[in-house]
Amino acid sequence: MRRTLMLIAAASAGLLFTGLAPAWSSPQKSSGIAPPAPMPPIAPAVKQQTDATVSKALKFLAARQEKDGGWNAKYGPAVTAIVAKAFADSPDYGPNHAVVQRAVESILRHAQHDGGFYERQQNLANYQTSVVLTFLASLDRARHAPHIAKAQAFLKGLQYDESEKKDVKDTWYGGAGYNTTKRPDLSNTQMMLEALHQSGLSTDDPVYKRAIVFISRCQMNETTNDQPFARGASDGGFVYTAADGGESKATGGFELGRPLRSYGSMTYAGFKSYLYAGLSRDDPRVTAARTWIRQNYTLDVNPGMPDRQKREGLYYYYHVFSRALVAWGEPTITDGAGHSHDWRVELCRKVTSLQQPDGSWLNEADRWLEGDADYVTGLTVTTLQTAAGANSGGMRSAE
Repeated sequence: MRRTLMLIAAASAGLLFTGLAPAWSSPQKSSGIAPPAPMPPIAPAVKQQTDATVSKALKFLAARQEKDGGWNAKYGPAVTAIVAKAFADSPDYGPNHAVVQRAVESILRHAQHDGGFYERQQNLANYQTSVVLTFLASLDRARHAPHIAKAQAFLKGLQYDESEKKDVKDTWYGGAGYNTTKRPDLSNTQMMLEALHQSGLSTDDPVYKRAIVFISRCQMNETTNDQPFARGASDGGFVYTAADGGESKATGGFELGRPLRSYGSMTYAGFKSYLYAGLSRDDPRVTAARTWIRQNYTLDVNPGMPDRQKREGLYYYYHVFSRALVAWGEPTITDGAGHSHDWRVELCRKVTSLQQPDGSWLNEADRWLEGDADYVTGLTVTTLQTAAGANSGGMRSAE
């Protein structure tokens, strides 16, 4: 039970009714704003340093692979898939390396008849399947096409919609939780969308439009969020869930007179998900999220979290930070004080500075499994690969 709760913790890291059309009815998927040109390669010296950091981390992880091909098999296929993707995306290993192939064999043993990859007793079907699908999408797609297609269908079936008697007015609508009975949240929803996006699901699929409804309700912006907890809010950041009255991991549940607090990891998760779902760059929800990101730019803490919690979920934050900004596609970001940041360089240097002598990473603020070296190190390697360009942000599906 304790192991299941630890893994659950690891995963979490409309207009007001004014007579205007609600946000979910107008996705604004086209605009006159052209996407930016491809980002130039990261500075060679930083790339070289980052490659050395990644190499050291992968040696650490390779030595810890278990006999069955996995890492921390007690957590089902999730940690194994996270770590194995880091190896698959490394030019020093690649998808055909023995380390990766042993991991594939371990993961496939978790395949279920319904298309998912999970341990039934852990009740983490969405989280575990999303991580596995993201990994499988980095391999030979033709070889794994049946598993990819079934996993996509399985994940889409977990999204709350009319088939679960949830209509668009319901706060669960469009979201995904850990499984078919758990309350939906933005963390699980963004992981589902990450997996569907990377595995090639078109943005024309209805799953994205439904997801926009839920994601919009997690954004602290009263002009595009019809929920009571967003009244008076305008910062554009995101909270953990809009379901059942709303909750922020930075403040807890919603109480009248006590607004929910936006925080970094969920804001980058929401921002990224908007882009994956096809919202235009000038959509007011996108620009509001972008404003929050600029005003709260930092790599020292998970911004928005209270001081006593500011390092909780830090490596999850770094991960969604890199994924979101690669999806946005600009190499620099200007903060609220007008200072320009080469975010890829700053992220790579910051993360490298935190590496342990043995090549691993650990978070002393051990929440959401970030005290587990295999999980954090695998996740952090993919963060560096994304920032340094080793896997082009993992967005092969968009091409």
